[in-house]
Amino acid sequence: MARFRSLAPSIIVAGLLLCASTGAAAQGSRIQADLPALKDVFAGAFSIGAAVEPFQLSGTTADLLAKHYNCLVAENVMKPAAIHPAEDRYIWFKADKLVQYAVDHGMEMRFHTLIWHTQNAEWFFRDAVGSDMAAETDPAKRAANKALLLKRVESHVATIVGRYKDRVVSWDVVNEVMDPNGPGGYRESSWYKIAGPDYIETAFRAARAAGGPGVKLYITDYGTDEPARRDALYGIVKDMLAKGVPVDGVGHQSHINVRYPTVQAIGDSIRLFASLGLDNQITELDVSVYASDGESCTSVPPELLVEQGYRYRELFEEFLRLKDCISNVTFWGVADDHSWLHNRPIPRRDAPFAFDDQFQAKPAYWGMVDPAKLPARAK
Repeated sequence: MARFRSLAPSIIVAGLLLCASTGAAAQGSRIQADLPALKDVFAGAFSIGAAVEPFQLSGTTADLLAKHYNCLVAENVMKPAAIHPAEDRYIWFKADKLVQYAVDHGMEMRFHTLIWHTQNAEWFFRDAVGSDMAAETDPAKRAANKALLLKRVESHVATIVGRYKDRVVSWDVVNEVMDPNGPGGYRESSWYKIAGPDYIETAFRAARAAGGPGVKLYITDYGTDEPARRDALYGIVKDMLAKGVPVDGVGHQSHINVRYPTVQAIGDSIRLFASLGLDNQITELDVSVYASDGESCTSVPPELLVEQGYRYRELFEEFLRLKDCISNVTFWGVADDHSWLHNRPIPRRDAPFAFDDQFQAKPAYWGMVDPAKLPARAK
């Protein structure tokens, strides 16, 4: 069962959840070696992944990673600015470290991400004299800028896919290109302002050419459970498929919380994209214990962790019902000691994963593995 530390009672003050602190992650913690491994529990349904930074590939985090996960993704070191900071410069050693770890441990490797509107290198959007190509108004120069950007996209994608094609199966080719309020449902990023939607098609075609038929190519986004965002992405994907763009699947980031969205909405989105003959992957799963941006505590009360356990239960029951439509579920972290949610949307202590900051199983773990072991909900 999950191990709970002594917690002072939580109270609500002006809509703010306040709790007592229990300190930072323990030094020298050990994993629970006798637990069923998540990757074994869901074998035959989908692989189980985790996002990591290179420093997590040793110590207790690495022990937990090796036991429970059979898929790896880079949290940051494969994003465009990190891996290709200048046109004539690639930085490979951090990405290589992750790929080698995956190979050494018999794990799948996902690549995140070839094209994104943030964590980008600005050189992509500058012309030969350093001017911002997105701000150009002259039609002839705009046409030349578009051709230049598409050439850069093709080279960027071909170089990276060519390097890792034999070790990376799933590729997030483009990430967050959709905006239901944008033109045609597209995000008006610098990519779009310079090249329109052609940069997406170019990236997918370049990835297929470099990687061959064996690699799986995904378009990923957040909020795919929201009808407006889901439908906008559906329109983009359907248009791409009609043009013969080699899209193999859709990645649903799935940054959710203990209350929102409904499991029905999540499942409906997966079913919609599966109706196009596409694979689905859950690419960045975490379940915040907070139901709103205004809640915060320095340590999470046990009753919230129990509620999270029931949330994980209903979520993975739905994933299993849809196992024929889902090939991978990847968490955006390994354990609660390290998560982007500790600083977003405000600085606060969150606990989004199956394992706590001592690397011990929580109710979230049991909600997935054996719901009969979930503690009773607080009244």
